[in-house]
Amino acid sequence: MADDPLGCLAPFAGRWTGGGDGHYPTIDDFAYDETIEFATIPGKPFLMYVSRTRHRTEGRPLHTENGYLRRSGDDVELLVSQPTGFVEIQRARPEGGVLEFSTLTLERSPDAKPVHEVRRRFEVDGDVLVYDFWMAHADTPLTHHLHAELHRASA
Repeated sequence: MADDPLGCLAPFAGRWTGGGDGHYPTIDDFAYDETIEFATIPGKPFLMYVSRTRHRTEGRPLHTENGYLRRSGDDVELLVSQPTGFVEIQRARPEGGVLEFSTLTLERSPDAKPVHEVRRRFEVDGDVLVYDFWMAHADTPLTHHLHAELHRASA
């Protein structure tokens, strides 16, 4: 571990750009462009995580979130903070280039929207990062919300 502190996280390191599609029963479908960065800190067993999205045709900002992707024993944890008043901790057992996360903790501020559960899946295959996101909100059960395919812009 001392020689390679990132281990299974190494394939995720870098800046990724591309686009995705969103849908949910309570909103209109939409398309977006996204940049995700998993930034390294030399010698540390984690990656800093930043995601920024923009509406594909209008160019206006849609969503942003920050956090860390870190090793935790044989597992990987994703820690995310959102400006909408949410924090989440998700855990996955790495399988090849796939991280299928399940929620350990999801907390929200008193005035945040009623999100009850989220689930994420990241898959790296060479220079392609595909992710999916599911959400349970208000009276809507866990439902697929986002799918994106991003390409490595830099390592």
